[in-house]
Amino acid sequence: MGLTTVRGTRLSDEVVAQLERQIAAGEWPVGTKIPPEPVLVAALGVGRNTVREAVRALEHAGLLEARRGDGTYVRATSDLGAALLRRARRTDALHVMAVRASLERDAAVVAATERTDADVAAIRAALDARRAAASDRAAFVAADVAFHRAVVAATHNPVLLDLYTGLTEALERTVAEVHAHDTPDDDPAAFPGHDELAEAIAAGDPDAARAAAERYLGAARAIVEGTR
Repeated sequence: MGLTTVRGTRLSDEVVAQLERQIAAGEWPVGTKIPPEPVLVAALGVGRNTVREAVRALEHAGLLEARRGDGTYVRATSDLGAALLRRARRTDALHVMAVRASLERDAAVVAATERTDADVAAIRAALDARRAAASDRAAFVAADVAFHRAVVAATHNPVLLDLYTGLTEALERTVAEVHAHDTPDDDPAAFPGHDELAEAIAAGDPDAARAAAERYLGAARAIVEGTR
């Protein structure tokens, strides 16, 4: 899905709608930088002020975030996700983990019954990326959340995916807390349950998927509780 020349009397509203569609469709994933202003102006066929007005509107809504000297990044895929992100920033890690457990446990079961071949390939690719990022703490945290998001995406439930995506920043915080006490010899990619979860979903086994999710969620919660 690409941007098209905007026509009509309320240009800024139409630009906002097009940018929202790019975000909702995953053309601009959460955490990525949107195209720079000159590119948007050229693609949309409108003036700089119109583009700026639309971007500011989406910043105010919480879907975009301007970073001084860097650019504008996608922060959430929907108004719901933006609201969840604001709330999660004020929430204790254990509370986030409790919500995470509910979402991921159910997602594991549904993904095992609803996944397609493409979903299985995406989950395995995300698992490989998670292993490859093990030596870089920040990269690993992002890769771990991406793996779990791929599992949630395999449910084909857009509301569940919006809920999960809205918690991305808070989820990264809990993952970072779980691995904050790793030693240089620890392999975060070896954390229990992840390989088993991918294989259970690929095999279409909801019971095994739930058991794998319970395994890593229980281990993560024990670590966070033990550091309090």
